Amino acid sequence: MTVFLTIVIIALIGISLWQMSKILKLSQVKGADNSQVANDKDNNLQGKLMLAFVVFIYILTIFCFVKYNSFFLPESASEHGIEYDRLMLISMVLIMFVQIITQGLLHFFSYKYRGNKNNKALFFADNDKLEFIWTIIPVIVLAGLIIYGLFTWTDIMNIDEEEGDPLIIELYAYQFDWRARYSGEDNVLGKANVRFIEGVNTLGLDVSDSYGMDDKIVNELHLPVNRKIIFKMRSQDVLHSAYMPFFRAQMNVVPGMITEFSYTPILTSEEMRNSEFMVEKVATINKIRREKSKKLVAAGEEALENYEFDYYLLCNKICGASHYNMQMKIVVESEEDYNEWLKTQKTFKEEISAQASN
Repeated sequence: MTVFLTIVIIALIGISLWQMSKILKLSQVKGADNSQVANDKDNNLQGKLMLAFVVFIYILTIFCFVKYNSFFLPESASEHGIEYDRLMLISMVLIMFVQIITQGLLHFFSYKYRGNKNNKALFFADNDKLEFIWTIIPVIVLAGLIIYGLFTWTDIMNIDEEEGDPLIIELYAYQFDWRARYSGEDNVLGKANVRFIEGVNTLGLDVSDSYGMDDKIVNELHLPVNRKIIFKMRSQDVLHSAYMPFFRAQMNVVPGMITEFSYTPILTSEEMRNSEFMVEKVATINKIRREKSKKLVAAGEEALENYEFDYYLLCNKICGASHYNMQMKIVVESEEDYNEWLKTQKTFKEEISAQASN
């Protein structure tokens, strides 16, 4: 019944609007131009509007870059991120350069060559020279950009476990949390399979594999600065995505397979926390939080705590209801501090022994 009444009301509104349009049509002054064909007055107005609009979008673009530059990421905290940012900057400069020129010409010519009864358009069947110019220039620019990007991508994705002394860490994703597994003194991760998950064996390590006995499973990711890290990623359930924006790193974590990514951290958590960009950003965030806290306190709720910057591993795939809460703190520190922290973590063998004794 509700649906029927809704349809009737919509139909009545439509009839009312139709009748009103007929009344407006009858009330128009005789002799008015109802041809619906643009005249010189219309063309002049539209030409000026086009010119005004391009000025508006230029002003808006400049305003957005100035006003919202604090929303950009700071300098990269990883070695490859410097090259990544350079590629992004070159791409954005080219895009903005072309956009400014093409939009300017489009709107200016719309104004300059607006319709006029006294003008007659000049018709070109074709122009080989113009077509050659606007074809070959984009081809050269795009080819250069793609080749440069391809070499950059190859360098970033080149994972060589024999080069230097890389640290091998497994990132394990499940709804809705992360775990990290460090290889022991042998620097070899033990075999694992989700079928082995039971009790304290939350990552499904193969207890028959001796390489896994000295592995260490943690819920906070610690990384030594200036050392190459190789991440091997597994998912227990659905598709996740390991996203570390400050390190310019992201890789899908796919059920049933191991994906890999590597980078070298170059800024410790403390160094990034004390950088000029981050100090200003944190101050801005805490100012907003203080303002919100006043309203919360007035409503009888707890005030928000002061924000302090930390690196985080996030999930960048919508993996379920609590996707937003799927994150793990990352601490980048000196090699000495990292080694001290690692010594305090229990091995998988110790975890099993503790469970057996209980």
